[in-house]
Amino acid sequence: MTKLQSVLSLVYPRQCVLCDTLVDGGSGLCGPCWRDTPFIEGLVCDICGTPLIGESDGHAAHCDDCMVLARPWGRGRAALIYRDQGRNLVLALKHGDRQDIIAPAARWMHRAARDVMTPRSLLVPVPIHWLRMLRRRFNQSALLATALAREAKVQVSPRALLRARNTDRQDGKTLEQRFANVSAAIKPHPKYGALLAGRDVILVDDVMTTGATLAACAEACFAGGAIAVDIVTLARVAKDT
Repeated sequence: MTKLQSVLSLVYPRQCVLCDTLVDGGSGLCGPCWRDTPFIEGLVCDICGTPLIGESDGHAAHCDDCMVLARPWGRGRAALIYRDQGRNLVLALKHGDRQDIIAPAARWMHRAARDVMTPRSLLVPVPIHWLRMLRRRFNQSALLATALAREAKVQVSPRALLRARNTDRQDGKTLEQRFANVSAAIKPHPKYGALLAGRDVILVDDVMTTGATLAACAEACFAGGAIAVDIVTLARVAKDT
C-alpha cells in the first residue's frame, strides 16, 4: 500500500459494499457478507463460467447449454452466481449508481479470469446505446472493464464496439427473442474498432444470462479482425447445480 493509500484509508476507511461494516484489506466485503455471497469456485464450464458438479479431470468441461448453443467465443469466466447477494451487487451497480462496487468487483473478476488473460489481452466492454447512456450516465460494463484492465495490467478499449441501434431490454424475452433483439445491433466502432485487429479480445459484461448479447459482441469483434475472443462477467445466471 502506498503512503497516499494509507492516508486515504484513514480518512475514508473501507466499508463492506453490502452492509457498510468496516473491513480490512481490499476484498470489499466483511466476513459474514463474503460467506453469504455466491462466489463461483471449483469446476466450471470452460465456455461460459457457470459452476458444474464434480471435480476437474484436467480436461475442459462444458455445461448443457454450451453443448447445445454454438458460442462464437472461446472461453468464459464469471466471479459470482446471479442470485441472492450476487444479484443484489449487480443490481446495486447497474441501477443504484453504486460505483464503489467497481473496484472490488474487478478484483473478484480478475481472480476468476486470471487463467484466460495474458499480457496480449485487450479488454472490451459490452456497449450501450447513446440514448441509454444519457439516461443512466454510465456504462457499468465499461467501468468494470477499465478497473479490471488496471487490476490485470492489460490494455482496455472502452469504445471498440458500438451499439448501432437502441435495442429493447432483454428481460422477459425468450431465448430466440433475445438473440433476434441484438442481431446486427453491435458493430466495431468506425474509429476505435481498429484496435480489434489482430488482438486477443476479452469481452467484459456485468451479467450473462443466455449469452445473446455477448455472442453479438463476439461476432462484431471477429468482424473487426480479432484473432480470439473470450468473455468475463461479474455474474452468471446459473441453473441449480
